[in-house]
Amino acid sequence: MNEEKVIILKPERKIFEDIYFSGNQGSLLFSPTTKGKTIAAIAAAVIVFIVFLLKDLLSKENAGILYFLSFIFLLCAVFLSVSVNKVSRWKKQVNHYLNVLEKCKVYEIRFDQNFFTVNIDGEKETSEWKDFEYFDSNNEFISIEGKYSYMFPRKAMSEKEYSFLKNILKERVKID
Repeated sequence: MNEEKVIILKPERKIFEDIYFSGNQGSLLFSPTTKGKTIAAIAAAVIVFIVFLLKDLLSKENAGILYFLSFIFLLCAVFLSVSVNKVSRWKKQVNHYLNVLEKCKVYEIRFDQNFFTVNIDGEKETSEWKDFEYFDSNNEFISIEGKYSYMFPRKAMSEKEYSFLKNILKERVKID
């Protein structure tokens, strides 16, 4: 393949949104990143509340348990807060990207023997094939990571183009 190949993608927001926000990815408290921390914080809060209600039954020597459990709850809340912040920033970046896609007129992938270029309305990002470190594909999308990272939905191109891109990436992206 010496000649340049061009794949034009349909920049429909819904196609990309369905992938980015699948499986509660966009949920601040129940995304895969935050779900465990949310459950731990709720469990810690319930335990602290129950112990607080029963504090009169605790002896003076055991009253420290309430402080300890409160500290554990605060730790859970801090870890949850950090994760929620991370998901919130990711969601903001994705929404910004989706807004750019919504307004774009040209979204194309160009590649040849040496280079891989993504063009969104004249904003081009060019990488050499060796710049890519990871490639993955499934029934919904193709993702590649490296100097730049991309996700190309199956529905944004024809079946023939999707298969062709997948095969080229398998051939060109060297995974160590």
